[in-house]
Formats: sequence, structure tokens, C-alpha cells
Amino acid sequence: MICTALAGDRKILQIRLEPDEGETLLNSIYIGKVQNIRKNINAAFVDIGGGITGYYSLTDNQNHQYVNPGTHKELRVGDEIIVQVSREAVKTKAPVLSGNLVFTGKLTVLTAGKSGVGFSNKITDRQWKNALRPVLEQEVGEGYGLIVRTNGKDASSKELLAEIRSLKKTCSDIMKSAPYRSCYSRLYQAPAAFLAGIRDAYADQLQEIVTDDTSLYEQIDGFLKQEQPEDAGKLRLYQDDLLSLSSLYCLDKAMEDVTADRVWLKSGGYLVIEPTEALVVIDVNTGKYSGKKTMQETILKINLEAAEEIGRQLRLRNLSGIIIVDFIDMAAEEDRKRLLEHLEAVVRLDPVKTTVVDITKLNLVELTRKKIHRPLHEQLSAWRKTSGNTKETLV
Repeated sequence: MICTALAGDRKILQIRLEPDEGETLLNSIYIGKVQNIRKNINAAFVDIGGGITGYYSLTDNQNHQYVNPGTHKELRVGDEIIVQVSREAVKTKAPVLSGNLVFTGKLTVLTAGKSGVGFSNKITDRQWKNALRPVLEQEVGEGYGLIVRTNGKDASSKELLAEIRSLKKTCSDIMKSAPYRSCYSRLYQAPAAFLAGIRDAYADQLQEIVTDDTSLYEQIDGFLKQEQPEDAGKLRLYQDDLLSLSSLYCLDKAMEDVTADRVWLKSGGYLVIEPTEALVVIDVNTGKYSGKKTMQETILKINLEAAEEIGRQLRLRNLSGIIIVDFIDMAAEEDRKRLLEHLEAVVRLDPVKTTVVDITKLNLVELTRKKIHRPLHEQLSAWRKTSGNTKETLV
């Protein structure tokens, strides 16, 4: 098992587990066969081989990528189509498949089947975006869409265009080869999670990449030299017989903590985190707080601290979907506004799209976080059922 962790400010911010053998399913592209079409939910179920059947929304996928385009446009049972795994299987839910193929680079994301040029919400320089947009639109052309990632904000137009051309070539090669491949073939193997984690790390915050496994070191070294030569010097092989990499960064304790339903705050307050099938519920409590501030100041202090920790826990535990937070009730409207603004600032640091919706009439704060990977507690459960060593990569 390979454990990839992101550390910052002396804390573990994110953990991802993956088998050290076998293919990466998420973002890989396959030739699938339509097994069933359910008109009542406007979806199809597509077999991609290996005993895996994915959910394919007909609402989100109206233009299908047929392997051999025929005379019909409406999807039929038995059709062979090109699909990409856009979301991992979660509990009883099948993996989600998409016909809108996505190719991710360090600076940009290219989409086939959609159009338009967009920018990460974290890029706020409007003048820079307006000047660059026509250049990118001309390069992307018809049939493709593009999103400039947060890492693209400091890149030159030359670097952006070079990556776009590379991603377009990858897409073109896949589409050209598909008619000559058998059903259930894997047309594109997505990078392993530990490599994708390095690629997706914010460039201006990436200080060091550390691993204690020689084979992983060699894989990462090759990846960096080919894809991110500017970061090749940040890679280090950790070797210490007296203190393991896991112990140095307290990874074992971090993985134990994410299964606990209670998280203590420095103030003495605490969070109760309860993932359910439908949503995630988080309750904020005053706990052991014994400060000398007024009640209003005390509640605001604990709520602001809780908002900070909630942002970290959502990312660390990889909790997603609908999230309801029951903060301690505040009487002052300005305090509620300040809390929401602080929570929005915290979740903006999360690479996974997270949105603060509003406060309900019951004073519950609603959030949504995009579902991509399985929650960490499910990854841990699968890991504990397997045997063998765990290899660590720290980013």
C-alpha cells in the first residue's frame, strides 16, 4: 500500500491510500459496452471490463464518444463507447463514468466534448485573463474546452500553449487508436495517485518531496524530470534506521485520528463528525473552554477556530457531498457574517471545489464538496483488509 500525505504548517493536511500494485481507475479511459439503459433515472450502466460496471448519466453525457460512429445518435444496449472514470466507487454506489474526456496537466485541464476557456476561481487577475483568453481560444480550437489551473497563473503563454498541445496530442492519439482496439481495452492509464498528488500541489507552496522507498523514488524522479523538471531538485530519499518516515511525520497517529468522531480544538471546544450515507453532519461544542471573555466573544472564538479545523478535516478525511455544520448559535448578525466569510476563506484553500451555501433558518451552515475519491475511512478499511508494507511519500 502506498500512502501519500501532504504536510504543511507542521500538520498533515491530506492523506491518500492506494494499492502498490494494479491500475489506477480514477481518470483512466476505457472502451465500455452499454449493458443497460434506465430511462426512469436517465442513465446507462456501462461495463468497462474486470467486473466493473459504471454509472453513465445521460443528462450529463448527451454526445456519446462511439468507438465506431454509426447512423444512430440515441444510445443503445450493446453500443461500445469511450468513457472515463470521473469518480471512484463509494460504498454501494458504482463508479461514475463520463464521455466528456478530461486530460489534466500541471497548468491546465483540457476537455474533449465541451467548449470554452475558463480560469480557476483562485486566479483573480482579470486583466491577465482577458489578455490571455483569445490566445488560448485560438490554440484550443473547436471540440475542446480548457481550464487554466491555479498553477497556471505564474506561467508564461509559451508554457501554457506547450502543455495544451501536448494534452491535445494525447487526446487525438486515443481517439485515433480506439477503432482498432477491442472492447474493454484501457486506452489511457491515469497517473498513480502519488504522482497526481505531486502534479496537483500548488507550485508556490511545494517545498520538498520525500519518500523512504527506492522504487517510488525512481518513479517520482522519472516523472519529475519528464513532466516537472523545475521541481526535480525537491525530491529526497529518506534513509534513517532509527526513525521511520511514518514516525517522523506521525502518519500512524494521523490515520488513527481520522477515524475518531471527536476532534478537540485548542480552545477546549470540540467537533463531532458523523458521516452518513446521505450527508456529513458536524456539530460544534464549547467543551472544556474556560476563558474570561464574554459569552458572545467566547462563542465567536470557538466557532472561528472550529471553521478552521473543519476545513482541514474535510480535506484530511476526504469528506464530500452535502455537509451540514451546527455551529454554536450566535445572536449577532455581524458575528454570523464574519463566521461565514472566514469559513469561505478556509475552504478556498482546498484544491477540491468546496462551496459554502448559506445558513438555514435553523442556524445550520450548508456546504458542498465535490465527490472524487472515496472517504479516507473507506480507504483505511480496505487497507486494513490487506497485508504488506506501506510505502510513504510526503509532499
